[in-house]
Amino acid sequence: MHHFLAFASDAKLLAATGVACWLVAGLALVADRRRHARVSLDRVGWVPWTGLFLAMAVCGTMFVLLGSKALLGG
Repeated sequence: MHHFLAFASDAKLLAATGVACWLVAGLALVADRRRHARVSLDRVGWVPWTGLFLAMAVCGTMFVLLGSKALLGG
């Protein structure tokens, strides 16, 4: 993995960052679903999981689209 990152182009790094954003968005989605299914309605939490999911999903999509040329081999 280190070899990929050391010699990767800017487009490949951007696409890898987009995939990492999608992973964080997936974790935020799971956490948001868990918050909505909580047993105690008084224990809401302080992290805005929905906003975090939306921001990471949009940024991840934008980064992957901008780095798609490198992913397609061009």
